Amino acid sequence: MSEEILTNEVAVSNFIHDFIDEDLAEGVYSKIQTRFPPEPNGYLHIGHAKAICIDFETAEKYGGKCNLRLDDTNPTKEDVEYVDAIKEDIEWLGFKWDNVYFASDYFDFIYECALKLIDKGLAYVDESTPEQIKEMRGTLTEPGTLSPYRDRPIEETKDLFARMTAGEFDNGAMVLRAKIDMASSNINMRDPIIYRIMKAHHHRTGDKWCVYPMYDFAHPLSDAKEGVTHSLCSLEFENHRPLYNWFLEVLEIPEAPRQIEFARMNLNYTLTSKRKCLKLVNDGLVSGWDDPRMATICGMRRRGYPAEAIRNFVDKIGVSKAYSVIDYALLESCVRDYLNTNADRAMAVLRPLKVIIDNYPEDKEDIISVDINPIKPEFGKKQVTFTKEIFIEQDDFMLNPVGKYFRLCPEKEVRLKGAYYIKYASHETDEDGNITAVHCTYDPESFGGETPDGRKVKGTLHWVSAKYCKDAEVRLYERLFNVPNPSDEEGVSSFADNLNPESLTVLENCKIEADLAAAETGSVFQFMRQGYFSVDPDSTNEKVIFNRTVALKDSFAKKG
Repeated sequence: MSEEILTNEVAVSNFIHDFIDEDLAEGVYSKIQTRFPPEPNGYLHIGHAKAICIDFETAEKYGGKCNLRLDDTNPTKEDVEYVDAIKEDIEWLGFKWDNVYFASDYFDFIYECALKLIDKGLAYVDESTPEQIKEMRGTLTEPGTLSPYRDRPIEETKDLFARMTAGEFDNGAMVLRAKIDMASSNINMRDPIIYRIMKAHHHRTGDKWCVYPMYDFAHPLSDAKEGVTHSLCSLEFENHRPLYNWFLEVLEIPEAPRQIEFARMNLNYTLTSKRKCLKLVNDGLVSGWDDPRMATICGMRRRGYPAEAIRNFVDKIGVSKAYSVIDYALLESCVRDYLNTNADRAMAVLRPLKVIIDNYPEDKEDIISVDINPIKPEFGKKQVTFTKEIFIEQDDFMLNPVGKYFRLCPEKEVRLKGAYYIKYASHETDEDGNITAVHCTYDPESFGGETPDGRKVKGTLHWVSAKYCKDAEVRLYERLFNVPNPSDEEGVSSFADNLNPESLTVLENCKIEADLAAAETGSVFQFMRQGYFSVDPDSTNEKVIFNRTVALKDSFAKKG
């Protein structure tokens, strides 16, 4: 399938549920159990969000269970930090696992299965180098070649495997391979490695093991041991399914699970490879895994993306086996739609320009009642205070307007949101000629936007009171990359060339409504005429920080 933006129509049919319905109807399974099995070697990203939704929602639909299982078979790359982050992300998305398991919980069982393969003459210890083993595997068009150790006697293999387990040999000295078919058209079936020596401290089992199972061996056996009925995974594992089934068959696993693959999520203008994301972090190109420009779940959470919007996005793209690339604008649209309905409204001035209303009395203040959310009247109203001096956006004033300019200028009257009509009177400048303040007059009879003579104006400006506002730092985020597919680049050294130089703009001394300074971390507001903004975790009472979650409209394409 060519690249396309997916819509709601894709979600009409879910082939995974069709398979499950068939299995239940035929009595293959009497209950349904799934699992989400990430490796704790990095932070989850938007692609994982799709897998999480599929695994947990499938179990929920059929009244079954979904476990979280951490695939901790590679201790050199895994860390408790990632385990904790994975749990936090899943819970934040709104899902709750039935049990938490680790592949390491099954290390004894998996090891026993390896011994069974040896006893059956279906596994052997190979002392070839990694390069030699790779060469033996052949190519897509040429069969593999037999290892000189393939016919090693069973007892000799058992002895060597025991000595591997005891730590007698160095890393890489030998491996345990399954004996399948070196002429198979599927390279995964050409005597795959199932155990390797790895003398590394494990975050759960400590130094008990110095041999660890490979993923392709641990995966089906962990599923089986756990009671998984349907092992749902992304499409890159489709060619591994014959191997998955082979292990279960030759080891005579009862009620073996069924693997079903779905297309992974490919989102443009992002990177999801853990290796490449780690380089972005280590090279300081982003502030961390939770940088709001990252496609990680924690990054999106920090940016202010609601969990409900991410789930809506996953539902909208649907479940398919067809390759496609999702436009980032669709994700932003889901975020925008959700926040438009649910976010409180507020006024904030990002690039402030002071306005002094000359004929407004010094001691006068007007209390203005505004809707917290006009879409949801049940949210009620709040009060803001109007004073003699206010701030407006610099872009909302032009001394020499051009074109169809309907904001404040010498020739036009404008309305201040919820307050009065004002007219330009004069302005102040600094020694360089920059405008530092604008003087205006107001019409006392225009409060709320109504006048006795019924006149109307085209421009309505948002504002904040200079007396009752707070200073804030606002971080404007755009997409991290300026090319649709940064992963297509060779290696990772060219990432910097593809970074969007406008992906982060930091604005100091912004002016916000005073009560916003007390908003909780993660709270999202619609700043009128600006977009949606969330309170950053770095925000304090002394320094309030907001992140732009998403603009009111998609403006990225216009810049390209």
